[in-house]
Amino acid sequence: MPKYIFITGGVLSGLGKGSLTASIAKLLQLSNKKVSCMKIDPYLNVDAGTMNPLVHGEVFVTEDGGECDMDIGTYERFLNITLTKRHNLTTGQVYLSVIKAERRGDYLGRCVQIIPHITDEIKSRIRELGKDEDVLLVECGGTVGDIEGLPFLEAFRQMKLEEGEDNVFFIHLTLAPVLKPSNEIKTKPTQHSVQELRRIGIQPDMIVVRSEIPLSEEAKRKISLFTNVPLDAVISNPDLENVYELPLLLYREGVLKPIVRKLNLGNVSPDLTKWEKIVMKMKNARETVKIGMVGKYTRLVDSYVSLNHAILHAGAKLGVKPIIEWVDSEEVEKSGVSILRSYDAIIIPGGFGKRGSEGKIMAADFAREAKKPFFGICFGFQLSVVSFARNVLGLKGANSTELDPNTPHPVIDLLPEQRGIKEMGATMRLGVHEIRVREGTLAWSIYRKNRIWKRHRHRYEVNPRYIELLEKGGLIFSGSSDNGRRQEILELSDHPFYLATQYHPEFSSRLENPEPIFVSLLEAALKARGSKD
Repeated sequence: MPKYIFITGGVLSGLGKGSLTASIAKLLQLSNKKVSCMKIDPYLNVDAGTMNPLVHGEVFVTEDGGECDMDIGTYERFLNITLTKRHNLTTGQVYLSVIKAERRGDYLGRCVQIIPHITDEIKSRIRELGKDEDVLLVECGGTVGDIEGLPFLEAFRQMKLEEGEDNVFFIHLTLAPVLKPSNEIKTKPTQHSVQELRRIGIQPDMIVVRSEIPLSEEAKRKISLFTNVPLDAVISNPDLENVYELPLLLYREGVLKPIVRKLNLGNVSPDLTKWEKIVMKMKNARETVKIGMVGKYTRLVDSYVSLNHAILHAGAKLGVKPIIEWVDSEEVEKSGVSILRSYDAIIIPGGFGKRGSEGKIMAADFAREAKKPFFGICFGFQLSVVSFARNVLGLKGANSTELDPNTPHPVIDLLPEQRGIKEMGATMRLGVHEIRVREGTLAWSIYRKNRIWKRHRHRYEVNPRYIELLEKGGLIFSGSSDNGRRQEILELSDHPFYLATQYHPEFSSRLENPEPIFVSLLEAALKARGSKD
C-alpha cells in the first residue's frame, strides 16, 4: 500500500516547496524506496502552456508533451527520473473532467458539487499516480488560505481519513523572517499559518521553516509548542547558496526520522556518497567561466530555470563554476553588441514573439563573427538561421513568418500541421521526438550516437525551401527528424563552437547525468579563453 506525503505552504509563495519536495523524495530514493512526486497547481488553466514565463516561471515540457509547472523539472533533476503530464494536476483539469462527466450523464440525477465530486476526482488522480510507488509526495502550489486551493486541501484531509493514520504525512513549509538589526527570528507568521491550516482540518506532522539563518533551539521549541508538532519534527531550512545542498542539510536536521516513525517505513538509510561528492565538487570549484544569456524574460530568473541548472550540471561535471549573467535582448538592440564582449560563451534561449528578437539576431551575428562559443535553443536556433540568411547569404529582409508575415525570405516558417489551428493550449509540436545525427559533425562528437530523443516546444521550423541554399552557403544541418524533413541541429565548421538546436536539451539535464551539449559548450568556452590568455 502506498504512503502519501502532502506538502503545503504558508505565509507567502515562492518559499521553495518544489525543492523541499524533491529533496525529501531524493533521501527516500537513496534509501531504496520507490518514490515519485506530483505537483498540484490550483489555478484554472488546464496547463502552464499559455502562461507568460514572467508571470509563472518556466514552462517545463515532459517527454509525453505535457506543458507543466517548473517544479516537475525540479523533481526530474533531483530524482533523475522521467515524469509525465499526469504528474502536474491543475484545477482546470479537475473541473474539465467533472464537467465532461456531468455532460455525459455520469452523475445522472445528482447535484454535482465540490464535495464529493471535485474532491473525489482529485483523490482519484492522486491514487492513480501513487498505486505503483512506495511513497508519493504531493506538493500543493500556492499558500494556505488561497480560495482556489481549498478543494485540494479538503481532498488531502479526506485521504488521511480513508487511507489511515499511518499512510499519510503532512508537511507544512512556512517562513520565519529575521528582523534587522536585532537579527531576531520571528515565529508568529509560522504560528498563524498553522492555525489557518488547522482551521481547514489538517494538523501538520512536520513544520519546515525557511529563514535567512538557521533556527535556534529556542525558536524550534516555541514553534513546536504553538503548532502541536513534536520538537524533532520542526526542521530548519535556512538560505543556501546551492539548492543541491538541501537534501544533505535536511538529512542532518533529521527530516527522515518523524516521517519514518509515522509512516512505518522500516529501515531508511540513504547513501549520500555520490550526491555529496558532486555537491562538494560544485562548492569547491575555483576556475570560473562567464556565460552571457541573451533572453527576453530576464526580469524573472525562474523563466529559464532548467537552462540555469543545465549549465550548473555541466560545471559540476567539469569542476568549474559557471557565472551566469542575463542580458536583456532589448538592451542589446539599444546599446549594441559591445556588452557581450566580456563573456566566455553566449547562449540564446527559447522564446516567442517579436519583442527583443532583433537583439538576439545581433547576438548570433556577433558570436559568429567574433568566433565566440555560441549555443542557440529553439527560438535561438531559428534566429541563428535568420542571422545567417541575412548576413552571410545576403538575403535582405530574411525573417521568421512569426515575426514578419510578409518577409521576402521566410527562412523560418510555420509547421504545416500548425496551419488552421485556432486554440493555443497544447497545440504546438510538443514532447520527445527522434533525431538523426550526422556522423563527422560537431553534434556527432558531442553525442556519439546516430539517434537521440529530445523534447520540443515550437510552432515554427526551418523552411524546407531554403535548406539547400543555406547549406550551400556554409551552414551545416547536422541533425534532422521526420526522415530529414525537419532540421534539428545546426553548426558551423569554421568556428570553435557554434551550435543551435530546435529542441530543448536543458529539459533532459540532471545533476547526476548532465546534458552533453552544455558540457561541450563550457569546454569550448574554457579553451577559447585559454587561447587568449
